[in-house]
Amino acid sequence: MRPLEGIKVVTFEHAVAAPFCTRQLADLGARVIKIERPGVGDFARGYDERVHGLASHFVWTNRSKESLTLDVKRAEAREIVHSLLADADVFVQNLAPGATQRLGLDYEALHERYPRLIVCDISGYGSDGPYRDKKAYDLLIQSESGFLSVTGTPDEAAKAGCSIADISAGMYAYSSILAALIERGKTGRGRRIDVSMLESMVEWMSFPLYYAFDGQTPPQRNGAAHATIYPYGPFKAGDGKSVMLGLQNEREWKQFCDTVLRQPDLAADERFSANSRRVAHRTELARLIEDVFASLTARDVIERLETAKIANAHINDMQAVWAHEQLAARRRWTQVDTPAGGIPALLPPGMTQADDPRMDPVPALGQHTDAILKELGYDDARIHALREAGAV
Repeated sequence: MRPLEGIKVVTFEHAVAAPFCTRQLADLGARVIKIERPGVGDFARGYDERVHGLASHFVWTNRSKESLTLDVKRAEAREIVHSLLADADVFVQNLAPGATQRLGLDYEALHERYPRLIVCDISGYGSDGPYRDKKAYDLLIQSESGFLSVTGTPDEAAKAGCSIADISAGMYAYSSILAALIERGKTGRGRRIDVSMLESMVEWMSFPLYYAFDGQTPPQRNGAAHATIYPYGPFKAGDGKSVMLGLQNEREWKQFCDTVLRQPDLAADERFSANSRRVAHRTELARLIEDVFASLTARDVIERLETAKIANAHINDMQAVWAHEQLAARRRWTQVDTPAGGIPALLPPGMTQADDPRMDPVPALGQHTDAILKELGYDDARIHALREAGAV
């Protein structure tokens, strides 16, 4: 039995944050009913056409769900929503600020009617405060949270290459829902969860925030190198390829000098004898390291680092990750179906094939509308009438 088998989730979701949250609930066995606009659906369906004509974000965050199309501005469609919520465990939404209040589907209205229902609202800035109604997208939250101020090169800020603000909010929504389900098992009551993208990202920014505590200088942007530990970052070898490496303590620094650089006396050099000194003299130290690496290939560098037990990594592109030997050896890839055919999918972290995570198809828009309506007692004539009226 999957951990969330028997849990029913109804969701008004789009983009990444809420869909990523609910997909993980589905991975654990929850039934997730995704309510979408007739004709267009979740706008993330149209972000690109990279996966056999389907959008990359959408196939990632929407497997194992049922798609029901409803125009929730219509009274007959809202009646269907309430029929679904009557025995639902969780309601998740990331609509525009104020949308659920206007529809009578906010927590205050729902809690009175469904006291066991867990309601999770995901928004850019939270349900109150001066920014409540401000539009929020991933890159904007990366900027507002200070993430861009510490990411990039000294000359230019850079965004994260994935939707990090959406992902952080989705993860906090997911973990908060799991906690609320445990709490409800003890109290019998549902609760409201208010997840803000800004607060999620600021939590993840706590190291640079504390580093800059009480007006101190914040971490500087250093490209792919660590801002406050050195050497920790990419270094180019003589064959033009780069290797990522990282030292964490003085024992590793000595090993690095002895085995990798083969300059044991360097370990005692006053300029480099503690991490703070290495950071202060990073330009000089970088030149020394690169002089040694210039006569080596990337493979040679990694061999020396492995011998010294210094942490290191390849700088992989996407094709190298698809073919990563560690993922293959651990059999982390499986397959899910989509309206355009089967695609590979990574097993959920922490789970194995033996755990039988739910890896059901990515739904077509409205694929389950008729089946869900019939489950609620609607016959073909009533479903036809709803279609004619544009309600589904």
